[in-house]
Amino acid sequence: MSAIYGNGISLTEKVLDFLWQRQAVSLNNIANVDTPGFKSQYVTFEEELAKRLSDASNAKRSPKKEVSNAIDSTRMWVNTTWAESSRLDGNNVDTDQEQVEIVRTAYEYQYMLNSFNSDMNRLKNAAKPF
Repeated sequence: MSAIYGNGISLTEKVLDFLWQRQAVSLNNIANVDTPGFKSQYVTFEEELAKRLSDASNAKRSPKKEVSNAIDSTRMWVNTTWAESSRLDGNNVDTDQEQVEIVRTAYEYQYMLNSFNSDMNRLKNAAKPF
């Protein structure tokens, strides 16, 4: 399939995995909103993925292979927010911000799924005459 579609499927898979993890971290933050001393966490991957893809696309030798390696080697990072809390128990989870993050991530996830489905439908329609 990658010969026909390129690296799009593996990129979509990787981004969906990252978005799923971001959603899980946000839900964990909300679940721990009443835990004394709990520090909120967040997931980052966009900057690393963009940098690796940019470097790979500028490669002189086999850029397609370099892009594939860049996608496979990109990792997400779960970071902890150490900012001081305004609460007496030391918990710094902002429920409103977490809910916004959950909605934003859900929209991004749905967009990626719709994009993938559109690509697959185009391939399916292109192959029908054969």
